[in-house]
Amino acid sequence: MKSDRIKFPVGLLAGLQRLGIAPLDLARKARLPLTILTEPAEVTTAQYFRIWQAYSDLIGDTATGIIKLLTNFETTQYPPTVLATYHARDYRDALIRMARYKQLCPPESLRIAEEGERCTIELKWMQGEQPGPPVLVGTTLAFLLELGRRGTGQPITAMSVEFSQPMGDVAALEAYFGCPIRIGGTSNRLTLHRSDLDRHFLSYNNELLEILTPVLDRSLDEQCSRSVAEMVKWILKRSLTGGRHDIRAVASELGMSDRTLQRRLTDESTSFKQLLSLARHEQAREYLADPNLDIKEVAFLIGYEDQNSFYRAFRLWEGDTPSNWRSEYFRSDPTA
Repeated sequence: MKSDRIKFPVGLLAGLQRLGIAPLDLARKARLPLTILTEPAEVTTAQYFRIWQAYSDLIGDTATGIIKLLTNFETTQYPPTVLATYHARDYRDALIRMARYKQLCPPESLRIAEEGERCTIELKWMQGEQPGPPVLVGTTLAFLLELGRRGTGQPITAMSVEFSQPMGDVAALEAYFGCPIRIGGTSNRLTLHRSDLDRHFLSYNNELLEILTPVLDRSLDEQCSRSVAEMVKWILKRSLTGGRHDIRAVASELGMSDRTLQRRLTDESTSFKQLLSLARHEQAREYLADPNLDIKEVAFLIGYEDQNSFYRAFRLWEGDTPSNWRSEYFRSDPTA
């Protein structure tokens, strides 16, 4: 089971700022709290898509957004999963690592096939059928070519590129990829010259790979072992405020039907209702520990439309009122 947790890359925000896009403008356009962008945070697939769409809207043209972001993104800002590809032995090794470690960075996954003179890389979505914004699709595939160019120091070009959605200025993209681009296809696919995969990377660093690889492999093993209940509770926590937190919405995030989700939760001896209550309870305690939030705000942040409903729920959870719990919390921990 794939996780819906997506760690928002800090380097991406830095890259957007170099393009003149302020975090506040991005957050407003995406209709998300600014803290999701400015603090180390994980977001849901839906929130991740909204961030990318907001970038596309602010930049004005999908193709322009793809090219500007890739060519201005500094390798020093690459996250560990990408560093492990940039410092690979050769282009083939880099692409194999990218496909493997993409599992740590949902929602997209990559399928690589080598045949004859071609290497085809197809982009798929982990969480259901909903396609990502065109700018995310284009950036994901274009980055694979950019990675080869930066790693080898050679002006590598693609054989062909196919996109299922409109991508803006196609001529600009064809100039970037160095090949014809097909729009309106059935898939999102990058085809490379297979011979380019044997090119050695000038950025190869075996010592760094010996440090990164075991850590990333361990993280991958841990992620694959997460229970469905853990993922449901995490999604709920990220979408309580002003979001939809019914079982159908969460099931859609996980790429399954609500009936399938109910069955899997039953197999793990829990229910959606229990997890929603637990998510609200844990978030309520976390928010009440913040003296800058008043109780009415806490009620809103965990998805209650009125304060009285929150009071009743909190009494069931803690056997006390939110204000009394907060007072006791700060008495017992003066440093909080």
